Amino acid sequence: MTFTILTVCTGNICRSPVAELLLARGLAGFPDVAVESAGTGALVGAGIPEPALRLLSADGVDGAGHHSRQLTPALVREADLVLAMAREHRRAVVELVPAATRRTFTVRELARVAESLREEPGPRIEADDESARMRAAVLHAAGVRGMIPQPDDPRDLDVIDPYRQSDEVFRESFAQLTPAVASVIAFLSRSAGK
Repeated sequence: MTFTILTVCTGNICRSPVAELLLARGLAGFPDVAVESAGTGALVGAGIPEPALRLLSADGVDGAGHHSRQLTPALVREADLVLAMAREHRRAVVELVPAATRRTFTVRELARVAESLREEPGPRIEADDESARMRAAVLHAAGVRGMIPQPDDPRDLDVIDPYRQSDEVFRESFAQLTPAVASVIAFLSRSAGK
């Protein structure tokens, strides 16, 4: 059974598609993982802005085929993990589908939880397949997230929005996003047993 990750930002042209593409590349070794993205106020049909395309290209990722789409309740319900780019997006997802609370994080929030769990063996997840082990790991992360010290500045749980900003802000956003995505990839890979 497929493990589906949904990344969410506002317009679905900057942060969430970059996260989607980086996650898809990092989890490509798992044939039963699907990564999608959507926006709470999507610029439907729009592509990724040039500054973000250049950053992706420099990282070996082609984002030219992306087309923005609107977040829907069905997308949230179908996702096993929802990674919001900021707390406002996490809130919007949970308001749309309250049952998604335990599987919705900001990407930097889950990265913090994942890093705190890195040193712990965590629970032994008895499951027949990688997808089931990933689902169990997400629920475990939700269960411990309240025990992880919060950052002094809550904005450290968000990825800065580079939309209509300078190339420098795009670079800052990318620099916040890439290590968080790498931590999530490592967490899910460990959980799956790879």
